[in-house]
Amino acid sequence: MAEETGSCGGGGGGCEAVKKRVDQSVAFHELFGFADPLDWLLMAAGSAGAVVHGAAMPVFFLLFGELINGFGKNQHSLRRMTDEVSKYSLYFVYLGLVVCASSYLEIACWMYTGERQVGALRRRYLEAVLRQDVGFFDTDARTGDVVFSVSTDTLLVQDAIGEKVGNFIHYLSTFLAGLVVGFVSAWRLALLSIAVIPGIAFAGGLYAYTLTGLTSKSRDSYANAGIIAEQAIAQVRTVYSYVGESKALNAYSEAIQNTLKLGYKAGMAKGLGIGCTYGIACMSWALVFWYAGVFIRNGQTDGGKAFTAIFSAIVGGLSLGQSFSNLGAFSKGKIAGYKLLEVIRQRPTIVQDPADGRCLDEVHGNIEFKEVAFSYPSRPDVMIFRDFSLFFPAGKTAAVVGGSGSGKSTVVALIERFYDPNQGQVLLDNVDIKTLQLKWLRDQIGLVNQEPALFATTILENILYGKPDATMAEVEAAATSANAHSFIALLPNGYHTQVGERGLQLSGGQKQRIAIARAMLKDPKILLLDEATSALDAGSENIVQEALDRLMVGRTTVVVAHRLSTIRCVDMIAVIQQGQVVETGTHDELLAKGSSGAYAALIRFQEMARNRDFRGPSTRKSRSSRLSNSLSTRSLSLRSGSLRNLSYSYSTGADGRIEMVSNADNDRKYPAPKGYFFKLLKLNAPEWPYTILGAIGSILSGFIGPTFAIVMSNMIEVFYFRDPNAMERKTREYVFIYIGTGLYAVVAYLVQHYFFSIMGENLTTRVRRMMLAAILRNDVGWFDQEENNSSLVAARLSTDAADVKSAIAERISVILQNMTSLLVSFVVGFIIEWRVAVLILVTFPLLVLANFAQTTG
Repeated sequence: MAEETGSCGGGGGGCEAVKKRVDQSVAFHELFGFADPLDWLLMAAGSAGAVVHGAAMPVFFLLFGELINGFGKNQHSLRRMTDEVSKYSLYFVYLGLVVCASSYLEIACWMYTGERQVGALRRRYLEAVLRQDVGFFDTDARTGDVVFSVSTDTLLVQDAIGEKVGNFIHYLSTFLAGLVVGFVSAWRLALLSIAVIPGIAFAGGLYAYTLTGLTSKSRDSYANAGIIAEQAIAQVRTVYSYVGESKALNAYSEAIQNTLKLGYKAGMAKGLGIGCTYGIACMSWALVFWYAGVFIRNGQTDGGKAFTAIFSAIVGGLSLGQSFSNLGAFSKGKIAGYKLLEVIRQRPTIVQDPADGRCLDEVHGNIEFKEVAFSYPSRPDVMIFRDFSLFFPAGKTAAVVGGSGSGKSTVVALIERFYDPNQGQVLLDNVDIKTLQLKWLRDQIGLVNQEPALFATTILENILYGKPDATMAEVEAAATSANAHSFIALLPNGYHTQVGERGLQLSGGQKQRIAIARAMLKDPKILLLDEATSALDAGSENIVQEALDRLMVGRTTVVVAHRLSTIRCVDMIAVIQQGQVVETGTHDELLAKGSSGAYAALIRFQEMARNRDFRGPSTRKSRSSRLSNSLSTRSLSLRSGSLRNLSYSYSTGADGRIEMVSNADNDRKYPAPKGYFFKLLKLNAPEWPYTILGAIGSILSGFIGPTFAIVMSNMIEVFYFRDPNAMERKTREYVFIYIGTGLYAVVAYLVQHYFFSIMGENLTTRVRRMMLAAILRNDVGWFDQEENNSSLVAARLSTDAADVKSAIAERISVILQNMTSLLVSFVVGFIIEWRVAVLILVTFPLLVLANFAQTTG
């Protein structure tokens, strides 16, 4: 692993090492390493279904070609025509049943096995992360990296080993079957059909490339505006205090103007891209059908085989391109899998295996550091301890003091065995803690930090981390001892109150008392207090210190102290300087050494710092008191408001556990209020002229599909003309119609997408401005609520406004196009043969229901 890391700061070699690590990936088959026998069975069944499902389309063209021949070659024998049509109609029924079964097998099996394998991968990854020692998070991974891997990397792996594999096999099967059917039917036409595919693919690829580039630029452009909005929301107190709402809104408005212009360009690129793709496709069909007429007139093939060869070859060739589109997902999955598997395979230096290590029959609580040398993994060249020795007697309270960076908190980290010393030993009752079972060791230790770690759940759940199987009576007793029960009882939901992310809904003193209650519930033999009161105001410190005094009784207690006034009554004080113990003794013993002593110097420096910060004791006290009271009152008011505004409902989950659901979250799941569509249309009033032009483009685009179908059906009819001259004349006529349709498609799609993009982008910009203005009109308490933190609100500003564009501009565009296409198709159908049109109309609802089920599923 060492050779994979590097820094760009030291020259080109470092940059290459970084690039190498980024580009590394696992072999594709390694992604399936968590599959069990059931998964392999599901993958085999899904692959078989994909092969059959993919081959069904060329088989359909083969049968349809024979059906066309049944019509065309038996025009003078109605009985023979009926027999042929009946036979192939029955074949279509059989094929439909096979497609239903195989497609279900393909999709269901691959999706299910993908979910199962990634579920196992997530579990193994989280187990591996939680198994790592603390040094892993100092050097190899940040918390954000772990969250990203669980939420994003695992989804990329799932995408690579789930439905995408079925899609790849499906389209590969269509390609191979299409080539076989096409070349068997009419190899010359099949070859020509394949030859026109690169032109269609090039047009589509160029469109996708251009649109992707513009979309990326637009995303980057809005990211700059998003930063302005998020900073304004995150620092809303500062914005409000300087009356800077208008300034923030104007800066945001200016930043999103560039996004608006890029949106116009993207609309034009989309219109030209889709139009050119359809245009080249129509011209390619014109070429293929021209040569099909030539081959038929020369007696080299017939109409049915020509149809089969053309469609099998073209659909097969395009399917190869569709199968390659899955390769990107496979590549991303391999890169994401490398990051996940690297952690899973990494063996921690501090092993947590329950079978590894022993447990002491009885714990007295004597702790000894014996000639310890230590440096942090992230800074191996900086030695924190050298030949460090210190003894903490059982049942006594000892304080560790020293200057910043002297190694005070490192003492706590080594006792907890977050790290192992480079040399020397840490002993518990004369036993090296390396030989003890890690879980058992940490069960004997209670830790209260300067900044208590609370989880985004209820107060009850946070306290229960100390003892998961504790009763409610035990929890309340621990909270009472920690001076926490009184304030918890006053909260609207009591112990079921959500504390918010990192305990945001509580004050510092309240959070600290909950952390102490958690430690009391654990009832540890050894207690570690790492500057537990240094971040609190004077009022909170007294309450918390009183709770800590109760907790320390009868335990070995190690106190890392910043405020020396809090440790005067401890049994022993150890002074650390530059990684070594320079003095030990009680408060009085250390002061008796005179002003030259290290402890006395620390006290003197603290007193000098206090005198420098405050000019007079009486003024200090009055100002501090007023400020503390003011802040406490405001803080309590804001938090209480936040807690009151958050209400919860209780329900029983599928597994029988009680689940608490925030009503604020439920509100977001409710349907949108009625009439919002027309309200948004009113916001688009300035763009109505563009909307009308876009609507005309959508209607024109709706004619393309029916026109293509009409020309193709007539073309097939021409293939069965007995007069070669009439066949040639009509073929030329329809070929020119195809070419004209291609040019028409370019104009229609350009008008549709360009003008609707103007409508949509302006609506998005307008909605974003209005949203930010509305957000900055809220009181400060609104921003304290868990669901209104700066990241979530900024994300809504980005995504919700973009969703409005999809819901209005894009929806109108698609609806107009599809409704026009549907209406024209049925009108033409009823004009040509109303009885067949009625029959199709009867089956149409089934197609709509099937499509709806697929979309919602």
